[in-house]
Amino acid sequence: MASDLLSHVLDTVSQADGPILSNDAFPTVDFTTIKSTLDRLGSREMITFKQIDREEANLTTEAEEIAAQGSHEAKVFEAVRQAVDGLKIADLPGIVGKESAKIGQGKAFKEGWIKKDKDLLKATTSAIHDASQDQLRTIQQTKTYPDSKVLSDLRKRKLVTMQKVITFEIKKGPKFSREFVKEETDLTADMLATGTWKTVKLKPYNFNAMGAPTMSGALHPLNKVRHEFRQIFFEMGFEEMPTNRYVETGFWNFDALFVPQQHPARDLQDTFYIADPSVADKPRADPVEKTEQLTDGSNSSHKSQGHPQQDYEKYWNNIKEVHEKGKYGSIGYRYPFKEDESLKLVLRTHTTAVSTYMLYKLAANPRPARYFSIDRVFRNETVDATHLAEFHQVEGVIADFGLALGGLIGFMEVFFAKMGIHGLRFKPAYNPYTEPSLEIFGYHAGLKKWVEIGNSGMFRPEMLEPMGLPKDMRVYGWGLSLERPTMIKYGVSNIRELLGHKVDLNFVESNPAVRLEKD
Repeated sequence: MASDLLSHVLDTVSQADGPILSNDAFPTVDFTTIKSTLDRLGSREMITFKQIDREEANLTTEAEEIAAQGSHEAKVFEAVRQAVDGLKIADLPGIVGKESAKIGQGKAFKEGWIKKDKDLLKATTSAIHDASQDQLRTIQQTKTYPDSKVLSDLRKRKLVTMQKVITFEIKKGPKFSREFVKEETDLTADMLATGTWKTVKLKPYNFNAMGAPTMSGALHPLNKVRHEFRQIFFEMGFEEMPTNRYVETGFWNFDALFVPQQHPARDLQDTFYIADPSVADKPRADPVEKTEQLTDGSNSSHKSQGHPQQDYEKYWNNIKEVHEKGKYGSIGYRYPFKEDESLKLVLRTHTTAVSTYMLYKLAANPRPARYFSIDRVFRNETVDATHLAEFHQVEGVIADFGLALGGLIGFMEVFFAKMGIHGLRFKPAYNPYTEPSLEIFGYHAGLKKWVEIGNSGMFRPEMLEPMGLPKDMRVYGWGLSLERPTMIKYGVSNIRELLGHKVDLNFVESNPAVRLEKD
């Protein structure tokens, strides 16, 4: 019982001249029981104790036999020595056993104890020192060995196993007593009525004790970093785009972006296609576009507000023509545009499909605008430590008149500086829907190398002019993943530990807040 162990510990400490070790004094008591007993006595300062961790070496069954009877090589030598005229190699297993013959023969040769003479084994000396047996006997008695190399070699030979042993060094505390008086934790009505509260020993309050953790909801690290990105965009005057359509047609996801229908990104190995239904209608106005509810409860259309009703059929034909024959100063791709390919339903591969839709809406009333989105996209990729089949894309779009490439580079430097990333480098790149295109690189101090942190460019006329946007309107576009900066900030090396079924909920609950501009 616990009370018996308390008395036993106090008696043992009282009789000892100095500190005692729990493994020696209480060898049959399990770790949990002795630890709780010591904690209880230590809380009253009746004893003091400290934990000692060490590793003990234990012999395997084979090693115990060697310690008792000698090593394999010693057995081989003894058998050969006793055969005065030499021992036939074929007879050795029958004398010492197959295992000893197999292992010991080679070691006896290596030590120079025996030699081979045709088909006979002969001893080269009259006596040997069985070092292996001595080493194992030392370990058997002391649970360790002074030479770590010998210990390591014995472990490789599977003669020794290491075991972690925890023991406690116990000695008298400032309030030591051989009698353990029970402390009352509650002041009851009976104590007050009988007056026993004056004599009982009440347990003092521990104001330094940690409170019980309160269960509560927690934001995922991705949501925390997403919030920081949203604040940066709002601070810079951006408007958030609606990104609730995970399923898009090939028209909005590819064709409207001037991505050819033969582009590798549209292959089954790169894009998830919807099986049922497999196709959609041609682009048309959403129901909310036809009639919008005003704040006073009345209805109004775009036309009545001074915005022309957009012609989706004309937009479809413009896209088809710019792909097939070229238009707006472009020669196009010169291939037969397939309507059924354009109407296939896909899980969107980028949020640029949303940006395209918003820019087309902007064409009804062309004006400077800033849009952003942060949402999930899908790629048919092999899942590994840095890739998932779904991830989050951060995208920004700026539409204005007279924009130039230098302005894009300058804006990127300001944008990424708000995330604490300075000294950017830009590399020319290719995108079907932007020209010029730039890859953005930042220096990662932890990895000590330059890493790609985003992609950017200016949308092509073949994408913008079919919408009806003015010729002198230019549009910047850039994007990056949400997962990469989150992994860097939280020190996550495997993306599957950040998103998916392998996420540690304790990590989600305990991760700190994040500030992108801070280290």
